[in-house]
Amino acid sequence: MSLSYLYQFENQRSPFWAFAIHDGHHIDADLESHLCISPSDRLREEDPYTAILAELPFNRFVCGTSRFQLDLNRNKDGAVYLTPEQSWGIQVWGEELPPQFKNQLYESYDMLYQKIVQQLEHTIERYGYFVVYDIHSYNARRDGPDAPIDEVNNPQINIGTAHNHLKWQGLTALFLDSLRNGKDGQVYDVRENVKFKGGFLSAYLNEKFGDKGCIFSIEFRKDFMNEWTGEVFPQKLQEYKQLLMQSIETLESYFAYER
Repeated sequence: MSLSYLYQFENQRSPFWAFAIHDGHHIDADLESHLCISPSDRLREEDPYTAILAELPFNRFVCGTSRFQLDLNRNKDGAVYLTPEQSWGIQVWGEELPPQFKNQLYESYDMLYQKIVQQLEHTIERYGYFVVYDIHSYNARRDGPDAPIDEVNNPQINIGTAHNHLKWQGLTALFLDSLRNGKDGQVYDVRENVKFKGGFLSAYLNEKFGDKGCIFSIEFRKDFMNEWTGEVFPQKLQEYKQLLMQSIETLESYFAYER
């Protein structure tokens, strides 16, 4: 029986994309009996609600399957967490995963990367370029639900750009500024390449497309939720989504000027 993988592409007439590749929590039924990680531990390391943040007025790619089944932000050899070293010290599988399942998962990985590339190639054919908002979230209270946050090393929003072509440095500066300044004079701690520099997907797409594509790997500190229980704080989630919405004007103005 083939393993299922839940994902969705939504196409708009836009050169811009929003990805939420770690939003999902689903595990294929045939794999559940092999798991030894609890649903709550899975949820803590997943990026719930990032699909909501990615509900922007342009193209979307959202994964409904958990990263603990297949992680698209790792290289192929690391996309299935076979050892605790690959997954924050967590033992994911109770026994060695049967070879037929591993092979199917790696086949899914190849298929999905092929689909992502095809989608972005179509965007380049139409517009000559693309921009990806690669939206993630991260834990900053690993010592417990009431632990203080080290704000020096954990910005509210981290933008990973380490793999990007130098061509996009000007756009990056404008993008960072657009996120720092919210409504009513509120200022957000937005920094570049402090906590995360961009994962494998960003590296792969940059190598594949060069100066045709700009990938912003956007990591929100989990201020919009309780990272230990999964409880969402809707007002904060909407604040962060509004920041992404207002940043779109920055992209549109930049490319209107460049063209």
